Amino acid sequence: MKIYVPLDSAAKALGADEVAEAIASEAATRGLDVQVIRNGTRGMIWLEPLVELDLDGTRMGYGPVSVEDVPALLDGKLASLGPVEDIPFLAKQTRLTFARVGVIDPLDLADYEAHGGLAGLRRAIAMTGAEIVKEVTDSGLRGRGGAGFPTGIKWNTVLGAEADQKYIVCNADEGDSGTFADRMVMEGDPFCLIEGMAIAGLGVGATKGYVYLRSEYPDAIAVMEEAVRRARAAGVLGADVLGSGKAFDMEIRVGAGAYVCGEETSLLNSLEGKRGIVRAKPPLPALEGFLGKPTVVNNVLSLATVPVIFEKGAAHYAGFGLGRSKGTMPIQIAGNVKFGGLFETAFGMPLGTLVNEVAGGTASGRPVKAVQVGGPLGAYLHPDQFDTPFGYEEFDQAGGLIGHAGVVIFDDSADMLKMARFAMEFCAVESCGKCTPCRIGAVRGVETIDRIAEGDVGAIPLLTDLCETMKDGSLCALGGFTPFPVMSALTHFPDDFARQKEAAE
Repeated sequence: MKIYVPLDSAAKALGADEVAEAIASEAATRGLDVQVIRNGTRGMIWLEPLVELDLDGTRMGYGPVSVEDVPALLDGKLASLGPVEDIPFLAKQTRLTFARVGVIDPLDLADYEAHGGLAGLRRAIAMTGAEIVKEVTDSGLRGRGGAGFPTGIKWNTVLGAEADQKYIVCNADEGDSGTFADRMVMEGDPFCLIEGMAIAGLGVGATKGYVYLRSEYPDAIAVMEEAVRRARAAGVLGADVLGSGKAFDMEIRVGAGAYVCGEETSLLNSLEGKRGIVRAKPPLPALEGFLGKPTVVNNVLSLATVPVIFEKGAAHYAGFGLGRSKGTMPIQIAGNVKFGGLFETAFGMPLGTLVNEVAGGTASGRPVKAVQVGGPLGAYLHPDQFDTPFGYEEFDQAGGLIGHAGVVIFDDSADMLKMARFAMEFCAVESCGKCTPCRIGAVRGVETIDRIAEGDVGAIPLLTDLCETMKDGSLCALGGFTPFPVMSALTHFPDDFARQKEAAE
C-alpha cells in the first residue's frame, strides 16, 4: 500500500513528520507492506496533514490527521474525505504550473517523467533559440513575480545580446506576506523549475543558471540542492543536456533575508557578493546583469510554467485567461480566511468569487472588510470592488496590482489606519537606503500617519502629497508601490482615519 504524507513546510509545521513516522512505525509493528511517500502539499492547508491512501489507483484523502488517528487510518476506520481530486477546492482549479505538486514524489525523477516531466525540454532541444523564444512569446506568459512584464520580450532581449557568457537567474526570494507558491513548487516539484531554467538557457544561449533562494526556506533549499544533484547525475544538467550536445548547469545560492533583494537588480548585487541595493536602470539586466553579462531574471512561477508551455504548446496555454492576462495564476489565499491555501485558476475569476466562494469568507465568520492583493505593497480592495476580474489590466484600472498573487483577507475588526501605518513602517525597515523618496519618505510617512491618529486633520493632504512623491520618485517598486496600500486604505476606508480624530477629540 502506498501512503502519501506531505513534506511541505506548511504540512510539517502542522505535524506531518510525526504522522509519517507514526504510520511507518505502526505498519512495521503490524507487519504491513506499506510504502510511505513524502509528496508536496495539495495546497489545502486547513486539511494538513493531508494523508492520501492509494486504493486501486484512486488517492483517498484523510485530514487533518494526527498521530492518534494513525491506528484508525490503518484499520480503515478513519473517516475519509473521498477521492482527493474530488474535493471541491481542488476540483475547481485549472492546474497547469502545479499539475504535479502534491501528486508525485518531488525527488523521484522517474515519477516526474511519468507525469509529463522533461517532455517540454526534449521538444525545446530540437528547436532553435529563436523558436524557443517565439514559443514563450506566443504563449502570452508574463512575469509572475510582480510587474507582469512579458517573458518573451525579456528572453528575446537576452537572445539578441552579444556576449561570451549569458545567465539565467531565478528569483526565489519570496518575501511578500501571504505568499508561498514559490516555496510549494520548489518543495513539491523541483525538477519542474530545473527544466524551465534549462529551456530558458537553451532559448537565449545561456549555459549557467542560479536560483537565489531565501534563507528562511531551509526545506526548499535542501530539496532544490538535492534535485540539482540528481538532475546533473541523470544528464538533465551539465555539458550535454539529455544528450543534445548543448550545455546548461545551475546552482543554488542562499540570500540573507533582505526584502529588497526580491527586486531584480538588488538580487543581482547580492548574488555577486555585494550589498543588496537597487541599481539604476538603464542598463537593463537583460543587457548588463549578473557580472555585467546579459541575464534573464525570472520568478519561480514564470520559469516553472515554461515546461507545460512546451509540453502542450503555446496555443494551449494562451487559450486560458482574460485579455492580455494569458494562462493561469497560482493564487495564494491567506489571512482571516476559512479555506486558506493555493488555488490555481485561469485569469478572469472575479475577486468576490475567489474570496466568498473559493476561500469561504472569513475564518471568524465576520464580514469581509478588505482584501489586500499583491503582498505588503498591494492595494486594499473594498467589497464594492469584488466584481473586478483577476487580471493585470483589470486590477490596474481598479487601483490595485496582482503582484505575486498573494490574497490576504481581513474582517471588519481590522483598523485600516494601522494597516496603512504598517505599510510605511515596513518600507522604512526594508528600504535599501539608496534613494531619498523611499529612505526618508517612509519614515516621514509613519510620522504623518501617527499625526493623523492623534487627530491632526491637516496631515491627511500631507500624506497624500508624500505618497505621490514616493510613487513618482522612488528608484524601485519598494518605495514606488508603498503608496498603494496607504492610499487605498485612506480612499476606501476614510472612517478609520476619521475615527482616530474623533477619539482624540
